[in-house]
This record gives sequence, structure tokens and C-alpha cells, in this order.
Amino acid sequence: MSNSAKYAVIGALAGAANGFFGAGGGLFLVPMLAAWTGLEQRRAFATSVAVILPLSIVSAIIYWMRGGIDFSIAWPYLIGGAIGGLIAGRIFKRIDMTWLRRIFGALILYGGVRAVLLL
Repeated sequence: MSNSAKYAVIGALAGAANGFFGAGGGLFLVPMLAAWTGLEQRRAFATSVAVILPLSIVSAIIYWMRGGIDFSIAWPYLIGGAIGGLIAGRIFKRIDMTWLRRIFGALILYGGVRAVLLL
């Protein structure tokens, strides 16, 4: 498979996860960017964030157009998320990759268990 095709598959999976679940594109992006494109893990995490932003904007516009967003509830999360993103972005390079992978894996497991058990 060509690199362009691989990148398109990664993007399509990330976009689908983002569109269906409101998040989760990084679940596909981080491991696939590392495996298929050879990006070092830290760069894969950072690149994933850069890809997710436009995907999130597209998904949010579609949800908004269909009446699915309540901005009065979303604003505090947006503000908190922006602050959390700033803090995480500043300390990202200081966190050992082993811990980042463990935290990422734990979040995936936590989300999976909640999705299966708390229907």
C-alpha cells in the first residue's frame, strides 16, 4: 500500500471515530502513525493532536447544524479543555514515553470497560 493510501486510511479511521464518538481519533492515529509512517511515539502523539483539531471542527459543525450541540453546557468544558491542553503541551516533553504509553493504554482500557459494562 502506498504512503498516500496509508495516510488516507489513518485519516478516515480517525475521522470516523471522531464523528461517531465525538473523540477517539487518537486511538487510531497514534499507533498507526508510529507503525505505518515510522514516526517516533512522541511525534505521533503530537501529530495526532494536530490532525484531531480540524476533524473535531468538522464534526462539531455537522452536529451543530443538526441541533446536537448545547453550547451552554459545552463552554465550561471548552475553557477547561483549553487550559488542560496548554498545561499538557508545556509539560509534554518532560514526561517519559513509557508513562505516556501507559497512561494512553489505561485510558483506552477504562473507556472500553465503561462502554461494555455501562451500556
